[in-house]
Amino acid sequence: MGYSLLPLAKLTEHFERLPGIGKKSAQRLAFHILRMPEEEARDFADAILEAREKIGYCKICRNLTDGDCCPICSDPTRDETTICVVEDPKDVIAFERTKEYHGLYHVLGGLISPMDGIGPEALSIKELMARLGDGKVREVIMATNPTVEGEATAMYLSRLLKPLGVLVTRLAYGIPVGGSLEYADEVTLYRALEGRNTM
Repeated sequence: MGYSLLPLAKLTEHFERLPGIGKKSAQRLAFHILRMPEEEARDFADAILEAREKIGYCKICRNLTDGDCCPICSDPTRDETTICVVEDPKDVIAFERTKEYHGLYHVLGGLISPMDGIGPEALSIKELMARLGDGKVREVIMATNPTVEGEATAMYLSRLLKPLGVLVTRLAYGIPVGGSLEYADEVTLYRALEGRNTM
């Protein structure tokens, strides 16, 4: 029987399941946890469980929140006439870092991808349409990533929204095709936001 510490192997395996973490990084993280004082390790485990239990989705925009509504939807100073449509809550964080966008968001929770079996019904499109019912929203910014799926989703939504008389715009990308908003710097995102085009 070879040298094996089952709890360590199990911990390493869990880290390895995280996106962007390979076998060596997972091992480093597992050993780091083992070197932590016991109280610190418990705090770390508690933080994971607390986040899992308390964080849910905003009933309005589908962003992450620990209440019914996220802080952005609850903020009366935000511009209610503009909604920026993004794929994921990480994209909201990326735009908020620019400090230049003052409208609201709508998180789709994915992109249309027939190859992966993801159709429009799997996204929060009905919720977006419901938000446009009161006539307050004048512009919807399509801020999906510049990938095949991102473009297909933006085009699909554009066709749905145009008959409602809402201006539908698309980010002007200084972001490379195939890139990810999450990794774009603030200046690039700001330029993309400022140079958005009508769809």
